[in-house]
Amino acid sequence: MARKKYIEEPDNHERWLVSYADFMTLLFAFFVVMYAISSLNVGKYKVLSNSLTGAFGTSMMASGAIPDPKLNQTNVLEPIPNIRPKPPEPLKKEREKMTGVAKDILLVLEPLVREGKVKVTQTSRGVSIEINASLLFAPGEAKLNTDSIQALKAIAEVLKTDNHAIQVEGFTDNLPIRNSVFPSNWELSAVRASTVARLFMENGVDESRMTAVGQGPKSPVSSNETIEGRARNRRVTITILSLLPETPVEVPVSSGTQR
Repeated sequence: MARKKYIEEPDNHERWLVSYADFMTLLFAFFVVMYAISSLNVGKYKVLSNSLTGAFGTSMMASGAIPDPKLNQTNVLEPIPNIRPKPPEPLKKEREKMTGVAKDILLVLEPLVREGKVKVTQTSRGVSIEINASLLFAPGEAKLNTDSIQALKAIAEVLKTDNHAIQVEGFTDNLPIRNSVFPSNWELSAVRASTVARLFMENGVDESRMTAVGQGPKSPVSSNETIEGRARNRRVTITILSLLPETPVEVPVSSGTQR
């Protein structure tokens, strides 16, 4: 029996195309993944940059180039500045200076403070000296008592070598006053504050540092329903203002308020 003749299949010379196509598919997928990782959402980046700028007052982004696909250009960021907290030394020194002024005033007015006729306090606004009006003036008058002049001169000795602004405020109780000199408590409180300020200026305190304000019966520190409370409300307050007030912020006018 004759053997069946084996027919050899011809070589397929295009099998390499299958491997090449697989390789190109994998290479395309690789570059797609790399592009997805490296692409930047410019809109989200700008929102983050603005938020950090508003929070810290300066740019917090790292230096480098950010591609902008919409503009087909490169946005270059500035280098990161050295962010250092504002040194607290000026504030600390100012508080220490104000404390020293308060101690000097307490020293010269110690007897009156012990008697409760003078009160010295220190706040972020400055140092306040609250003097009972009975120590300074007769009822319904704005002429200084002889005994009070020495106390005010002692305060002036402390203040004239200082450089802080001084605000003198006069206060009254709520009982109405009406005479030929003072039509109301407002005039009485204003003249009393001016009288104290004038004595300071006559004893060496720079006039440009002084402000006199009449507050009348407003801002009572005690009840006006009792004799003791009204006596407490009749007072003169001398405030040595701190040199480090809060930074003023201008309020912008919105478009909705324009008419």
